[in-house]
Amino acid sequence: MGIVTKSLASLAGLAILAVAGVALIVPAKVESDRNPVEPHAPYPVSEAARTLHGNLTVADWHADSLLWKRDLTERGDRGQVDFPRLREGGSAIQVFTAVTKSPAGQNYDENETGAMDNITLLAIASLWPVRTWQDLTERALYQAEKLHDFAADDGNVAIIRTRADLDTALDAHRADPNALGAVLGIEGSHALEGDLANLDRLEAAGYRVIGLHHFFDNALGGSLHGTSNAGLTDFGRAVVREVAERGMVLDLAHSSPQVVSDTLDMVEMPVIVSHGGLHSFCPVKRNLPDELMLRVAETGGVVGMGYWGDVTCGDVTPAGIAAMIAQAVEVLGEDHVSLGSDYDGSVGTGFDTSELPALTQALMDKGLSDAQIGKVMGGNIVRVLSDRLR
Repeated sequence: MGIVTKSLASLAGLAILAVAGVALIVPAKVESDRNPVEPHAPYPVSEAARTLHGNLTVADWHADSLLWKRDLTERGDRGQVDFPRLREGGSAIQVFTAVTKSPAGQNYDENETGAMDNITLLAIASLWPVRTWQDLTERALYQAEKLHDFAADDGNVAIIRTRADLDTALDAHRADPNALGAVLGIEGSHALEGDLANLDRLEAAGYRVIGLHHFFDNALGGSLHGTSNAGLTDFGRAVVREVAERGMVLDLAHSSPQVVSDTLDMVEMPVIVSHGGLHSFCPVKRNLPDELMLRVAETGGVVGMGYWGDVTCGDVTPAGIAAMIAQAVEVLGEDHVSLGSDYDGSVGTGFDTSELPALTQALMDKGLSDAQIGKVMGGNIVRVLSDRLR
């Protein structure tokens, strides 16, 4: 082998080692920084709360765990959700949402549509398939593939596509608390790339919860964090009609107030706001006005209460989340409040999913009845899924 050939081989080897090092270190470091759990002593949980929690059907509308380079079948030392921790927390159903585009800084006030996209960098650093690097639909499809693979490897996780799947998963969980049901959701229909035919591909991959927006305006209309404040476009109206026809769940989280209003004028089905907070509890832009949330409730839909400080005005302990939930029950009614953690969604929280019994304790401490707690902790989500899935 000549000197030049040897040199090239050495450079190639160093390049491979560098790429491998980036793939091993960078995604894990980013996730650790973006999804911290505040250090805390164990939250006290009474025997009464543990007993009640063990009899609940616990469900959550929103976790972005598929975004990260982590095996969900193993208990992780970073992030907030994986299958073992779901089981430790007594969960029955988790909606796993795919993030396909997100701006640097995740500015809640305003993001230009052309702002730098963090997910492109994360996809490359995490060694996602090349097909995902510039194609948002492919990013969603790849995250669905990840969930299907994790479920197959685990052997006791069912992907829920239909009402029959939901019933089977709930029966399995009642017989075996380690049995989990998983639902695929999309965070932001920019993943459609402006082509309604891509909804066929997402549906075939298992997606059943469809969010219209994330941090950018898109072909469907304005984002809560975009620049236009626009309502639904003609394409957006077509997507809403298709979601209604296909027996999917429509998610209005991150949509502009005008999009929310336009959508509510159109639909005759329960809709959701999968993750956020109550504006009258924490008056920030991220929390849509109570008047719109009341209109969501009027559809028979539900609002998912998030666990991070930007929507709770700072208190991320179980007691802080319970305080917001209790006020939401007063404002919206006990049938229209649910869990929408936004776990693993680049948010810091005060507890991970293994610690959900502490939230049941906190809700008891706030004076909610067992029946109200049952609805908030999962019953309302099950009702909406049962209503919408075919």
